[in-house]
Amino acid sequence: MGVVIEREEWALTPLAYPLLSAASLAALLLLPYFSPPPHAAASHSPFDAGTAPFLRFRRAFLFVFSLASVAEGIQSVFGEDEFVRCGLGREQMAARLAAAAAAALFLGGFSGVVSDKLGPRQACIFYWMLQLAVGTLKSFSGLRCAWINNLISALASSMFYFCFETWFVVEHEKQGQKQDLLFDSFWLMTFFESMSLVGSQGITNLLVNDDYKGFLLPYAFVALISIAGILYVRKNASSTTHHASAIGSYQKSFFAHVFRDKRVLILVLAQASIHFSMSAFSFLWAPTIVADGRDTNLSLIYPCFLASRMFGGASFPWFDGATAPFRNEDSLTIAYITAGIALLIVAYDYQEIGTLVILFCIFHACVGFILPSLARLRTMYLPNELRGGMMSFSLGLANAAIFIVLMQGAYHQNIANSTILGFAACGLLVAGGCIHMLRRRRKHTRQDTRSQVDKRRISRLRLFPGVAVLLSCIVCGSTMVDVPEPGALD
Repeated sequence: MGVVIEREEWALTPLAYPLLSAASLAALLLLPYFSPPPHAAASHSPFDAGTAPFLRFRRAFLFVFSLASVAEGIQSVFGEDEFVRCGLGREQMAARLAAAAAAALFLGGFSGVVSDKLGPRQACIFYWMLQLAVGTLKSFSGLRCAWINNLISALASSMFYFCFETWFVVEHEKQGQKQDLLFDSFWLMTFFESMSLVGSQGITNLLVNDDYKGFLLPYAFVALISIAGILYVRKNASSTTHHASAIGSYQKSFFAHVFRDKRVLILVLAQASIHFSMSAFSFLWAPTIVADGRDTNLSLIYPCFLASRMFGGASFPWFDGATAPFRNEDSLTIAYITAGIALLIVAYDYQEIGTLVILFCIFHACVGFILPSLARLRTMYLPNELRGGMMSFSLGLANAAIFIVLMQGAYHQNIANSTILGFAACGLLVAGGCIHMLRRRRKHTRQDTRSQVDKRRISRLRLFPGVAVLLSCIVCGSTMVDVPEPGALD
């Protein structure tokens, strides 16, 4: 008698990727046509605005930033599988991750201050040196499981955002460019980062070999591009800085502009909440999706999340400026609340995989919108010479929460996964309320003097990215197939 074992497998619809890609491409290509005068021009795009020297620098910077994003992606693409191949159990994994969070908390907090004192050029070189060290050590399978790798990688990841952002802001200020070009560069950084993370998975799949045969090509590639990054920064980055000359003056300036300015403290809390929620997602999204026992290909789902994040970054310029459908802080508040609600539904222990994929796509689209929005507000309210210290301080708060969650939730198993996601969702909702308070504190009003009729017309046109991403996310989770698997015959 034949026995047939039914195996239920959830498959992502193939339409998800072209829909998200088309939506991101449309957001980029159609933006110049719907931009208000005097910026509207069919021949212009966000990639070719500015003077020739600035364009050359920005293109080279985005290339180097993309290489750094590829290095970050390769370091994290193996994820939990890397610990499993090293023979580590749940408690040992949690201990490694908690130690990495502690390193990012203490060493990463000082790295921001050191970056502000030494300048972005030295900070970027130090970042590449950390990536070179990790890539070199992990290239050899015998050193792949060393504790020092987790600590160095965590320190490098904590420096990733602020060292490159500070470098670009300082160079932008040095060349005397318009502030609108700086805001465009922020969302371009998010867009290229997401695209590079997708590319890092393809590079890893192309270079991966037998882990037990000594030399690991993906990590060797990280070491190679780290050397290229060091050489480029040493040759092209300006060493001119405008930082305080003494630690005492920096400390006074930091207390005055960060701890005593409620607007900056709100940004600190907002940055910490989004970093904590992103970390919680990276730990829990896979067990959350497969919690009901069905089979699914996680490696095909994660690029869909990154594509959603890429779309969120491409949507930022549509909701920025005087003619946007909402004020800038209002759009950011909506993004925070939407991301919080998405994670709150997941924390409610919803088990349908398609719905979970849709919610995680919405969450990543909001993340792609939030990151450049926070960078924009930092530019408005914070002196450039304090940017690294402020960002490392906010990441330190998030890493402290991550350390507690890892120890209590993963090591001692006192906190459920749904509770962790619930904490992340509540943090996002609180941050959204704080951003709304920040909007109420603003003294100045919009500078646009166009008629209300033109504003309403442009606002309706700018709403199309949100509709597109909603339709794309719905399609992402709409397909499930049942795959019969033949069993043994008697």
